Amino acid sequence: MERNMRGVFSAVGARFFSCPVRATFFFSLLLSLIAVFGVVTIGKDAAFYLDIARQASEEGLLVAQEKFHWPAFILLIAVTHMYLGVSLEVAAYLWSALFIAGTCALLVDMVRGVQPRATWWAVLVVLAMPAFNAFRADILREFGFWFFSILTLWLALRWQRKGGWSLALGVAFSIFAAAAFRLEAVLLFPALILWQLPALFDRGRRSQALQFYSLLMLLALAGVCGLVALVLLLDFPVSRISYFAGLISPWHLVRTFSELSAEFAQEILRKYSWDDAGLILFCGFLATILIKFVGLLGPFSVALLSRSVWRELPVLCRCFSLSSWAAVLYLAVLLMFFVQLQFMNSRYLSFLNLLTVPIAAVAMSVFSKQWPRASRWLVGLAILCAVANVVSFGAKKTHYVEAGHWVAENIEATANVYYVDGRIAYYAGRGYPIPERLDRVIESPQKYQYLVLEADGDEPWLLMLLDQNQLRILERFSNRKRDTVLIIGR
Repeated sequence: MERNMRGVFSAVGARFFSCPVRATFFFSLLLSLIAVFGVVTIGKDAAFYLDIARQASEEGLLVAQEKFHWPAFILLIAVTHMYLGVSLEVAAYLWSALFIAGTCALLVDMVRGVQPRATWWAVLVVLAMPAFNAFRADILREFGFWFFSILTLWLALRWQRKGGWSLALGVAFSIFAAAAFRLEAVLLFPALILWQLPALFDRGRRSQALQFYSLLMLLALAGVCGLVALVLLLDFPVSRISYFAGLISPWHLVRTFSELSAEFAQEILRKYSWDDAGLILFCGFLATILIKFVGLLGPFSVALLSRSVWRELPVLCRCFSLSSWAAVLYLAVLLMFFVQLQFMNSRYLSFLNLLTVPIAAVAMSVFSKQWPRASRWLVGLAILCAVANVVSFGAKKTHYVEAGHWVAENIEATANVYYVDGRIAYYAGRGYPIPERLDRVIESPQKYQYLVLEADGDEPWLLMLLDQNQLRILERFSNRKRDTVLIIGR
């Protein structure tokens, strides 16, 4: 009997792991679990979301809308906490893990449907690429944005093969769901339009494409009408939408770029190069994004060294034309953002890498045929990268947690306290205040009864602050790296 049961379990396990999509989902959840077990101090965004979710669960869900203009993820956390009884952090990590596992599984299934020979490479790429796997220990609304965006692409490919109104409706509504997490998801509408444009010139596919276009336009119109109704009836704040509209406004973009070019020419370039300042600046912005993009590919960037991959690249882009259009449009969005705000980080870039996963997986398949021995080493390196994404041996911010607990036990809740990092207040059970700029606090510290600062204690500016305001260090907390939080009061 025991032998029979063992045989049954072995057969079930073999069948489960023989399916790349199911295996991807399982191993993605496992990687997220490992990442979460290593968390000591949550991120700033996580503390911000969880504090609002706590208020929403205690005071009513409408509080989330008052505190944050794009609260879909926060509401999801709050509702899960209220109805399942799990803690807010557990609810947040649960949804984050499910979203990213679903994203990875959908990407693998997309590759399997178009290029089956590259399916297991797709599994390796989605589980090891640093661009998005490095965020598994975080609580971010990007996870929902990624999942529903990739679900849009997956449903669109199924609609292309099977047709039907239900799949077309699923495509449109998944865009709305993605936009509920991040407004950038609306770029999928023009990506879908460009993707189906060649079908308009194909007599056999024209009617299907027109059906798709008409549905997208109707739902886009419905979305605009719904947004207007929210603004008029529920006093929905439009500041976030206005902010994005300003970022993509051609006039505002041209004016900002012209000002940057003039400043760059005056401050950096010799006058003989002033006429080329705009070109130099644009190429610099684009090169920065592309260099970061290649770096976020991790070990899979070696495929770019293969001539065979470059020869196959146009074919790969045609095979995954929808993902390619979405990637090109998102690259344009990143450039606009970079020009307008003059900074870029890997979290914003990661969606660009995510969109190119199918192409990267097939590129790795091509690379492995040309370099079979090197590809074996690459598999091992990718597995190590997958582990490195979720395991960190660096010093944790334990001093934030310890300082927060000390504040909770020793400082009255009504005291006016300045926190250099709002997470210290979060661990003190005092919410998540947005910190004032430290230089302004140093200029006029009298309005605070206590200051919670990050410093070693012997900096000249700190000693001057203590001496001039009759302040003293009440307690200090350090982590393994000797980063220190000081509690300062009278």
